[in-house]
Amino acid sequence: MKEVGVGIIGATGAVGQRYISMLSRHPYFRIRKLMGGKSAGKRYSDSTSWIIEGDIPEEVADERIAEAKPESAKECELIFSAVPSEVAKEIEPKFASSGFFVVSEASAHRMHDDVPLMIPEVNSEHLALLKIQREKRRWKGGLVTTPNCTTTGLAMVLKPLHDVFQISKVVATTMQAVSGAGYQGVPSMAIIENVIPFIKGEEEKVVRETKKILGKMNYDSILQEDIKISVSCNRVSTLDGHLETVYLETKDSISVEGAKNALRSFSGLPQRDKFPTAPKRPIIVREEADRPQPRLDRLSGTVPGMSVVVGRVRKEEGNALQLTLLAHNTIRGAAGNAILTAELIAETGYLE
Repeated sequence: MKEVGVGIIGATGAVGQRYISMLSRHPYFRIRKLMGGKSAGKRYSDSTSWIIEGDIPEEVADERIAEAKPESAKECELIFSAVPSEVAKEIEPKFASSGFFVVSEASAHRMHDDVPLMIPEVNSEHLALLKIQREKRRWKGGLVTTPNCTTTGLAMVLKPLHDVFQISKVVATTMQAVSGAGYQGVPSMAIIENVIPFIKGEEEKVVRETKKILGKMNYDSILQEDIKISVSCNRVSTLDGHLETVYLETKDSISVEGAKNALRSFSGLPQRDKFPTAPKRPIIVREEADRPQPRLDRLSGTVPGMSVVVGRVRKEEGNALQLTLLAHNTIRGAAGNAILTAELIAETGYLE
């Protein structure tokens, strides 16, 4: 693969920092431009409070943050966007129409008919929407989105089970880490010794996005999957790692061992073609009665943090079972999944 210049919009935030950390070790993506709003003109090291493990990579520490506009990114082909939805709504189409391929974390464009919403192992075929999008909008580049961090872990686990057993109903309860709200998202006085049983807009996003991700291509749009999904979202006082308990019912007979085998054997195009950010096993099944746990399991996988961990798989009455899953919200649920999506874009020839 040729070297690909990338830019990051929103590089100073928690997810932006994950991008920088992961891309600093990437075999062919090279950070060429950091972009922002209020931070424009400042040195990166002076404009961010580095909150993840390790130090700021030397190659970006003294980099001046540029204004977030297409003219700033002439050395780039790919743009990673980690800005709030109200900003993304306006700025991302400008980059795409100017010839850049944008991979967005924001919810602003996720549910548009011609915009792929990607988890590369789950729905790599949805990337075909890019061709329709570019023709329809007459863009030189394109816009691809990634799901809400809570959706990512859930959809990855549902995919192999749905393929084998045909899921009809899902009831999920989430316990979401504070990093999912950003560095200043949840005041310490609100979350310490507490659980907050509400995250604005989260439950609706998870339901809509999961149905689109599991849906099938219908020429120029996605035919959303017909599954009943109910979600309750909670913010808890863990730093990283979203834990979810899931009850599901299936149309076909399902067993604990059958479900575990489907989860363990699951893989996708990134594993087959050995993408740099693809873990060997996207889903890891643990047998211990008290796992997964965020502190112990959030960095699981051959690419740390890119595997979803499943445990406590147990049978319920009828065609039903329960399980617990854990996904690292700023790696698999955000920057890592976006980088894997960018690898899919590159490997399928869109950057040629």
